[in-house]
Amino acid sequence: MQNRQPHSSRRSFFSGAATAGAAAAAAVALPQVVPADATVSEPVRVAPEKGGGYHLSAHVKQYYKTTQL
Repeated sequence: MQNRQPHSSRRSFFSGAATAGAAAAAAVALPQVVPADATVSEPVRVAPEKGGGYHLSAHVKQYYKTTQL
């Protein structure tokens, strides 16, 4: 009786796919690093005492740009 070893190509394929999937998941999960000179900080605003608090920030301006037809 001969002991045949199965071809490892299928095993190595799934091992490589699992490694690539784990690397992709790790790359997505890690926080993005932004250079210090590229950050733009807005002045800290104090919330009004009687509510409200809406102000036109860069984020809101970007949203308005995306809604234009």
